[in-house]
Amino acid sequence: MINASNLFSLRQTAAALAVASLVLSFGASAQAAQPGEFARGRILIEARAGLSDAELDDLVKAHGGKRRKVGQSRMQIVDLPPGLSEEDVVAKLARRPELKFAELDRKVTVAMAVNDPYIGSAWHIGKIGAPTAWDSTQGSGITIAVLDTGVNVAHPDLKDRIVPGFNVQDNNTDTSDLCGHGTAVAGTAAASTNNALGVAGIAGAAKIMPIRIVFKDAAGACQAYFSTIASGITYAADHGARVANVSFVGIAGSSAVKSASNYMKSKGGLVFISAGNNNVDENVVPDTAFIIVSSTDSYDAKSSFSSWGSFVSLAAPGTGIWTTNNALGYSAWNGTSFASPVAAGVAGLMMASRPDLSSAQVESLLFKTAVDLGAAGRDPVFGYGRVNAAAAVSAARAFVSTVDTTAPTASIAAPLGSSTVSGSVPVSVNALDNVGVARVELKVNGTVVATDSAAPYSFSWNSAGSPNGMAALVAVAYDAAGNAGASSTVSVNVANVTTSVPSDTIAPSVNITNPVAGAVNGTVAVSVSATDNAGAAGIRTSLSIDGVLKASGSGGSLSYSWNTKKERAGTHTVSVTARDAAGNASTKSVAVTVN
Repeated sequence: MINASNLFSLRQTAAALAVASLVLSFGASAQAAQPGEFARGRILIEARAGLSDAELDDLVKAHGGKRRKVGQSRMQIVDLPPGLSEEDVVAKLARRPELKFAELDRKVTVAMAVNDPYIGSAWHIGKIGAPTAWDSTQGSGITIAVLDTGVNVAHPDLKDRIVPGFNVQDNNTDTSDLCGHGTAVAGTAAASTNNALGVAGIAGAAKIMPIRIVFKDAAGACQAYFSTIASGITYAADHGARVANVSFVGIAGSSAVKSASNYMKSKGGLVFISAGNNNVDENVVPDTAFIIVSSTDSYDAKSSFSSWGSFVSLAAPGTGIWTTNNALGYSAWNGTSFASPVAAGVAGLMMASRPDLSSAQVESLLFKTAVDLGAAGRDPVFGYGRVNAAAAVSAARAFVSTVDTTAPTASIAAPLGSSTVSGSVPVSVNALDNVGVARVELKVNGTVVATDSAAPYSFSWNSAGSPNGMAALVAVAYDAAGNAGASSTVSVNVANVTTSVPSDTIAPSVNITNPVAGAVNGTVAVSVSATDNAGAAGIRTSLSIDGVLKASGSGGSLSYSWNTKKERAGTHTVSVTARDAAGNASTKSVAVTVN
């Protein structure tokens, strides 16, 4: 058991002697990105489940674009040739039924108010009941990804917490801190506890995964883009982080950031985002993809700088937060930049105390145990309330999972029954569950052709993979407990132009759309597409992992949900074989690493 009083007395004395005169200049010099600023020459899109790489290539090539896949997700960064209007391309692609979204790659900045040179006490630790929570857990076994300006891994209060990260902006492993902000955020979340140095992070035994998402502009300020943030979240999810913190403003409305956050949530993780420091209603539509955190002061009042709005999920201390800095010392900082990692650290404590809890369960308990401030219930200033580490960890430890026997419900909203279809067909599915929908599979004539793990559940079905005539579409929704609910069958008339091939000696072309070579984590949606000169309707595909058959079906698409948690850590080979009606066959394989 930790003696919190003695611990903080030691830490405060040591820090005060070391850095009493330290004043950082970053907060005053940082310039906020203007609302209209976006990256030139690139945009962001996400394909609907089931769209093949070839079909996606055709979409982006029509605009002279070249796509880059973001990790193991379906999101894509599209590089455009010079001279094209990014706004025009986005407007055109946003209307394509094969895509979930298309958006500009907007520039954003860190959510920090000017830092306070006063070395105050770590008041926020006691305010949220962290010492009581530490009697049960300090975050061991959990990795918190810090998506920021980098982290100074040489800091004595952070060096033992670091695991390998990545520099998304420069596509390398240099995660050193460009502007100092990331080091302060990292220390707030997980500076080492009980080491007789400096400060204590909320989850001081958790690991920190530094992910640098910024560049320095001409004025010396650190800026990021939607694309680097979404890529960083996806990287964190693919590499085993359970918590990600993004202390940047203006990102809660980004479709790309929402998609990446939902992707991490599907892996059992949670993403925390700062509300902003504009002291206004940000007027952003709330979303369940991430947890938006506003800032409170030592009196449990809204911090003077904190933004608010219906999108706020939670509040946490963000005024005068004593934490690590890039000069290897300590100082107090203000901003929702620091409220967000306080809340993220509490989630890390909960996950460490009960690793079996799902992200939805952790989130629910985090909200239920918050100290209700302001108007009763959820309100635009404090969300569900100010985070309470002691109550949250206690609730997590005491949580008894009830056996969930209620199956989800699913219905196909489009296409309509008896309609005639051809080519790529957009399929929309409505799915609901008493706890939460984990994924939705689309079956065509009994074969799973695509899987979607985030609402709105939508697919792009290549009807050329089915013979002309009536095809049966069924959507199956699954919850985390494995309960499944199937929709009613929707029968449609497939009417594609066919050509005869008198003598077929050409093997089908087959491709594994997902995963790509690299790290995988949690449940992986394995997606396969195949084409043939005689038509995809005659193709039979079989999917194997390490030589063991996992799924098979007919047509040009095949999907399989692979639970990598049941696999040994290390390299695994995913292989698919496509065979046409004439017996010609081809095989494609990809090697992935399970964390």
